Amino acid sequence: MQTGYTLIEVIVAFALLALALTLLLGTLSGSARQVRWSGDAGRAALHAQSLLDQVGITEPLEPGERRGEFEDGRYRWILDIAPWNDPSLPPEGPQPLAGSAPQLYELSLAVEWGDGGSGERLALRSLRMVQPGLQDWGAL
Repeated sequence: MQTGYTLIEVIVAFALLALALTLLLGTLSGSARQVRWSGDAGRAALHAQSLLDQVGITEPLEPGERRGEFEDGRYRWILDIAPWNDPSLPPEGPQPLAGSAPQLYELSLAVEWGDGGSGERLALRSLRMVQPGLQDWGAL
């Protein structure tokens, strides 16, 4: 009577071990990718919040598009500022505003990171009310 394992049993055991390790490493790799994406998205959100906090404070809030980058080009941003039109009002055309009436502006900010083709994107929208005489906060 012989004791021990045959060559076939050893090969099957190694194949099962290799399959289990492949599945385990694939799961860990996916988790590491998600952690990296989460960190990048968190940094993009912090940069976006910082930029939105500065709009209308360090320079006047004026319609137009602005572009820039954070962290030496790792994060790129586009900010579009436009007068806001209430979609619930009928489209009768622009209403003339009194000179001292506040104006609402819509801020649309897009922050991108990653490679150009497969990069990630965070989009934020906000409204700001501006008093005509108080637009230039830097002069206060």
